Amino acid sequence: MADITDIKSIIYTEKTLGLQEEGVVVVQTSPRMTKTGLKEVFREYFGIVPTRINSLNQAGKVKRFRGVAGRQNNFKKFYVKLPEGAQIESLAV
Repeated sequence: MADITDIKSIIYTEKTLGLQEEGVVVVQTSPRMTKTGLKEVFREYFGIVPTRINSLNQAGKVKRFRGVAGRQNNFKKFYVKLPEGAQIESLAV
C-alpha cells in the first residue's frame, strides 16, 4: 500500500512552476510507487482525485567526488494533473 512517506519531494524548477499554473504538480517519489498508489495518496491526504497521472523513471546520475565514481539514487517522477479549480495550499509557492 502506498503511503505519504513514499513522496520524497515536490519538484520546483522553471518548467514545473509553469506547469503548476496549468494545474499540474510534479512529484518525486520512490521507484516502487505506482500510479494507482499515488492516486490513493492524493485522495486520502489531500482530498483531491487527480484527473491524469503520467510517470517517468529517472535513472540516477554518475558523479565523481575526489576521483571516486559514485551514483545518485534512482527515482520516479509523476506529473499529476489536478481537476479544474483544485489547488493544494501547502504546495503553492
